[in-house]
Amino acid sequence: MTTHSQKKLDETDLIEFRNRFNLPLTDIQATQLDFFKPAEDSVEMKYLREKRAQLGGYLPRRQTACDVVAVPPLEQFAQFALRADGKEMSTTMAFVRMLGALLKDAQLGKRIVPIVADEARTFGMANLFKQVGIYSSVGQQYAPEDIGSVLSYREALDGQILEEGISEAGAIASWTAAATSYSVHGLAMLPFYIYYSMFGFQRVGDAIWAAADQRARGFLLGATSGRTTLGGEGLQHQDGSSHLVAATIPNCKAYDPAYAGELAVILDAGMREMLVEQKDVFYYITLMNENYAQPDLPQGVADGVLRGGYVLERVGNGSAAQNRRVTLLGSGAIFTEVRKAAAALASEGWQVDVVSITSWSELARDGQAVEQRLLKREPTGELPWIAQLLSQTSGPVIAATDYVRAVPESVRAYAPAGRNYLTLGTDGFGRSDTRAALRAYFGVDAASIVHAAKALSR
Repeated sequence: MTTHSQKKLDETDLIEFRNRFNLPLTDIQATQLDFFKPAEDSVEMKYLREKRAQLGGYLPRRQTACDVVAVPPLEQFAQFALRADGKEMSTTMAFVRMLGALLKDAQLGKRIVPIVADEARTFGMANLFKQVGIYSSVGQQYAPEDIGSVLSYREALDGQILEEGISEAGAIASWTAAATSYSVHGLAMLPFYIYYSMFGFQRVGDAIWAAADQRARGFLLGATSGRTTLGGEGLQHQDGSSHLVAATIPNCKAYDPAYAGELAVILDAGMREMLVEQKDVFYYITLMNENYAQPDLPQGVADGVLRGGYVLERVGNGSAAQNRRVTLLGSGAIFTEVRKAAAALASEGWQVDVVSITSWSELARDGQAVEQRLLKREPTGELPWIAQLLSQTSGPVIAATDYVRAVPESVRAYAPAGRNYLTLGTDGFGRSDTRAALRAYFGVDAASIVHAAKALSR
């Protein structure tokens, strides 16, 4: 359209505009772009002032005053995760169990908005159908297919779960409404939207960015996450990039925890940051559907979990030669492969330091903040957190994830000088196969990690 490139009106247009709106301006005033202000007691000014008063004043502003919502103690809803004692479970199941406990809390429970677009049963949420019900403005109008089961589908006028059908756009819109309720309605809500991780930033990333721009507060849960964790269901489910996109949103804190205890610490901190401290942030957490042994959360690591990582263990020969020492970093679904690789190397006389990375993007942001303080010649205070972690370890560093290599590459600049740093990831489209075959194909399984360690140490 020609109007797209029209930057100003010529004299004829200006006079025509004056005539169209019957403005009391001479031809000279109109062509000189003189301003016209109605008299103070005019009908127009009275109308404008009345409407502006109804809107709360002359300057636009966000209303953020809302009551603090108390968050229950961490042990009250997540003791089973903090003291897992080796019990096998997936982090998805751990999350749903924590969510069920939080929904029972007298103060917080009614502020929680569970949202799901599809696959609620896959995520193990069927028990919540009976507990809080699925919201419907007209109630249950039909007999569900599974009406004879103990955990049958249940819609209700007072239901709490928002089941949006297969519509990620609808679900993220509901999440945004709840996540901004503190500002729009002065009532803090806490939405948890759980979905296949590939169906979030990949499909509705622009809507998530818009929610971030509105200062949303809530949780996005990317379940069955990673490129190799959901074997056999086709390439559309294989997420290797969501953490890369999440890292581009300034007020999104993204985590890829491997263990239920780590997840509990992150959920607890997020709720307190958003509901008690009332900070304008939201959390993206990836969850896995793979069952494996969940260890107790080590004492004193909560701060490291939130900052992006902590040294979990040192295994093997403490007096091993320098060329038989290695540091392994891992997150999420691939961390179990990292620990298998550590055990295999230790059995061959190696010393292996194992670091659990809970958030690559938080580590990268921390490193960038230190760099910015250096550029401004401000006191840095301390080294980047990842540098502090690696200073406790020795040997070359291998970082493995279920995501594209650009994710672990984001912290390379902050590794100590002189340490080889190799990333293993899942770049490419991949293929549909078993977890073991996919991890071997991408080179992120235990055998590939062992091979990389030996290759770096030659």
